[in-house]
Amino acid sequence: MTAYELDLESADSSSDDTVTLNYIEIIETVIASLQEDQSAMVSQGEGGYVWKFKYGSVEVFVKLPGVTDEDELTVWAAVMKLPVKNEAGLLRKLMELNWSSTFEARFAIAEDQIVVCATRTLAELSPAEVSRNITIVATIADDNDETLQAEFG
Repeated sequence: MTAYELDLESADSSSDDTVTLNYIEIIETVIASLQEDQSAMVSQGEGGYVWKFKYGSVEVFVKLPGVTDEDELTVWAAVMKLPVKNEAGLLRKLMELNWSSTFEARFAIAEDQIVVCATRTLAELSPAEVSRNITIVATIADDNDETLQAEFG
């Protein structure tokens, strides 16, 4: 078992089987299905792994600092830079979108940019949830970046 595999007790306590989830392989499989033009890159360091790939008109980032239950999978994509014209109107629009159409993701401000992001601890995180978080962030960012930039940029 590598440092980035996690053994989890099977949900059936009478079974001696364990489920091994390799989050790195799961993330790379999802990215491979979404990326365009072999755009994916990965960086590994003391802070864990960070992937970057192109999806439509946005760059999507995925960060995995480790594989304990307390570690968090974080996915984000920038949709526009700040400052913008009519910042109050933009923030209202983002709050409305957060309520109506972002699922597990959300719009936020990070480093003077509007981003779409999702964060989830690894505790009980399934491969389907990893895929869903990455796909939702990529899709929402790509679906909204050009419209928001045209209206508020």
